[in-house]
Parts: sequence; C-alpha cells; structure tokens
Amino acid sequence: MKIKVEIDPQLSETELIVRTPKIDEQEINYLYKVIAEKSQKMRIKLFQKETIYYINYQQLLFFETNGRFIQAHTRSDVYETHFKLYELEKLLPSNFMRVSKSTILNLDQIYGLTHSLTNNLVEFQNTYKQVYVSRKYFKKLKEELDHKEL
Repeated sequence: MKIKVEIDPQLSETELIVRTPKIDEQEINYLYKVIAEKSQKMRIKLFQKETIYYINYQQLLFFETNGRFIQAHTRSDVYETHFKLYELEKLLPSNFMRVSKSTILNLDQIYGLTHSLTNNLVEFQNTYKQVYVSRKYFKKLKEELDHKEL
C-alpha cells in the first residue's frame, strides 16, 4: 500500500481518496474503521477552575466568547479554553463552523434551526442551551446543514 499526501490550499477541508486496482472490502472497511475511530478520539484540553479536562470534540455543542474568556459548552457543562476563536477555527475539525462574531458551533450537534425576521436560533437536543446565528452566517450554515443531510 502506498500513502501519498498532497497539500492543496484551495480545499476547505481534508479530503481522503482511496484508489485501488480492485475492491478489497476487508481492507477498505478496515481503513474506514481506523480513520473513523481516530477522528472520534480527538480531544481538546479545557478547564474548570483548577481542573483540566480532556473532552472529545463530539461532546462539544459550541464555543462562545464571554467577556475576555472563551467558553466551551457541552450538554451539561461549561468549560474555558485558552484558545482564541480564530485559533479554534483553524484547530477544530470541519464539522465546526463559525456562526457569529462570538460563536463557533458543532454542526453534528444541531437539532433545530429557527429562522425569523428578528433572529436565527440553533437548538441542541437534550439540553436547554441555544445559540443565535448572525444574518451574515445563516445562509452558509443552512447550506452546510443541507449538504450534511445527504
């Protein structure tokens, strides 16, 4: 097996292409499983007072600014991070998206999207937490969600 890495700055997210002379279901399934497991184990270091937590990206609902601090929200907890939002945009996987000047959210955690003349609201399943999406980002968010639906 050969492994080749190409850098293309025009890509918006990492793309993995498997080229094979014949279909080997076992090998392809194994590669998919390894990559999927690795991406699920990606974690970020977050803080609550003096305690450091290592949280899986899938557990995160959104990041938002609160004064000078950046907070990371899960369904039941709020943590702090030392990263700035622009740093998180570069660090986080492609299922995270900026939706306002002060918020980045996990597209995989969105349960509901309400669009009205006064605001755009994102809801998450099994939690009271909600996030407002600015008009500037709403169209792109809707496109991303429609794309993920397929």
